Amino acid sequence: MSPRHVPASVTELQRVGLFGSLPGDTMLKLAERMTREEVSPGTAIVTEGDHTDRFYVLLSGLAAVTQEGRGARAVIRPGEAFGEVAPLMRMERTATVSAMTACVVASCDRATFDELLRPLYVSD
Repeated sequence: MSPRHVPASVTELQRVGLFGSLPGDTMLKLAERMTREEVSPGTAIVTEGDHTDRFYVLLSGLAAVTQEGRGARAVIRPGEAFGEVAPLMRMERTATVSAMTACVVASCDRATFDELLRPLYVSD
């Protein structure tokens, strides 16, 4: 990833179905805090067993989800989110997600996830 922060655009994030219920001001904050990254085919975006806590959305391309001992599990398409288990449950990665084609992803750290996105996954 490049050393400078390249934010995701609001337009890109509006294509993510999960974000459909977010108010405009929340979407603006999210866009400012999500880092946009280009990923080459074959590159692992997250690796099963890692202790990372970034949350991701796929903006373009296709990515494969695999689990050790279980093989291929799913294909992630543009507009879909992944990597929510680690920040939600505070645990290691449960699967590997690798770029099948050239991909663009946007990701945020746990603090941003907790502040802006956790309510989409859990209710009080």
